Amino acid sequence: MRFSPEYVRLVLNENFEDAKAQFLAPLMAIHYAHLVMLTEQGIVKPDEAHAIRAALDAISIDQVREVQYDGTYEDLFFYLERLIVQGCGDDSAGRLHTARSRNDIDMTMYRMQQREMILAIVDGAIALRRVLLVLAAKHREHVFAAHTHTQPAQPTTIAHYLLAVVEQLERDTVRLRAAYESTNRNPLGACAITGTGFPIDRARTAELLGFEGTTGNTYGSIATVDYLLESVSAAAVLLAGLGRVLQDFLLWCTSEFGYLRLSDAFVQCSSIMPQKRNPVALEHARAIGSKALGQASAIVLAVHNTPFGDIVDTEDDLQPLVSRMFTDAARAVMLVAAAMAHAEFDVARLAARAEQGWITVTELADTLAREHGLPFRAGHTIAARLIQSARANPERPLSIALRDIAKDVAGLELAYDEAALNEILSPRHFVDVRKTHGGPAPSETLRAIGDSEEALRADDRWIRDTRERLARASALLKKVSGEL
Repeated sequence: MRFSPEYVRLVLNENFEDAKAQFLAPLMAIHYAHLVMLTEQGIVKPDEAHAIRAALDAISIDQVREVQYDGTYEDLFFYLERLIVQGCGDDSAGRLHTARSRNDIDMTMYRMQQREMILAIVDGAIALRRVLLVLAAKHREHVFAAHTHTQPAQPTTIAHYLLAVVEQLERDTVRLRAAYESTNRNPLGACAITGTGFPIDRARTAELLGFEGTTGNTYGSIATVDYLLESVSAAAVLLAGLGRVLQDFLLWCTSEFGYLRLSDAFVQCSSIMPQKRNPVALEHARAIGSKALGQASAIVLAVHNTPFGDIVDTEDDLQPLVSRMFTDAARAVMLVAAAMAHAEFDVARLAARAEQGWITVTELADTLAREHGLPFRAGHTIAARLIQSARANPERPLSIALRDIAKDVAGLELAYDEAALNEILSPRHFVDVRKTHGGPAPSETLRAIGDSEEALRADDRWIRDTRERLARASALLKKVSGEL
């Protein structure tokens, strides 16, 4: 068979190179696992199995990676089939393809590759969570002005902010773990789309390839891409959330804010302005993450409105985009983790900003409601008028102004002196009294850090156990195939 030079150049050559880079190892593993299963089921005789296994063993992965596509075969599968024929002859080699199709082989390869890419993003999320928890533990007592609608709003702590990011990453990990579970199902045995009349054992190939079980419906095993979209969506949610946090971090790195300082290892200087410390590591992370988010959208668009069945839109041309998206997503998360591991917060500057702009005045309204039984709206009115009075007459003692305003608004006699009022309006007091579950009080962030550390240990165990299961499956496949 000879293909058109244009078709070779524009399609087949590109797909062949992509397949060598992404799917050569999974494809070889599938060959071995399928051979073991066929032999154990009595579909292939032992002497034929031995000949096929010897032919597989003789294939040099390194040499295959160096092969240049010449148009005399369609794709990587057929190139390997040619090598197997050369190794054991047409008759034996032909038996390896019993009860399977390129359709189920492809879907199995994709899932094997995708599960590794999901684990790489989980690695990144775990690494970033670990870094942020260390920073949170260090900054439980350090207050700063939280913003809403881009304006200073209320005091909180650095730990409180970072724990919000950590919890978001925890939910990202839950989503990615669920996507891994959906992905790690074996479609091998679905064949072209309707299965086979041969007495195959799909559970056995699932075991040998490290899957947690088989897919169900054979039509769906070939046709569906929801498992892919689930993991792509989980990655996209993570990237969107991370991008919002990066916007804050980059703002905090500006000289105008000066809250956050990256280490010298993660900044670059201008070629003509020697005073510059450009936080480019976080900029790169934002750019890479944005690119990955765009790639995720492109994946969804590529499979949208395609027929529900075997079709190239979900196969050769899509898979490099899938690989690039997962790779870039993992890069972005790992880069943020690396940069933040050595970053420092200017706690004095953060604390000074928390003293400005009357951002603690909500606590005055709360105190009037708690201690004097006022409706919160009345307390809010008193607090608002106190701000107006202080701005109009900054020399007037706040305690005197508060006494007169409270009497005018609510007929309330207040006797707070300056020291007591300053305590009520202090950022430290504001934070300390907010012991709501999930709040910024140091006692509450200590509890939250403990919970998040336990969740981190659980996810560490999960990813370690998952990789160990994959390694055990690989060792088992090597052992049983070697015995053929």
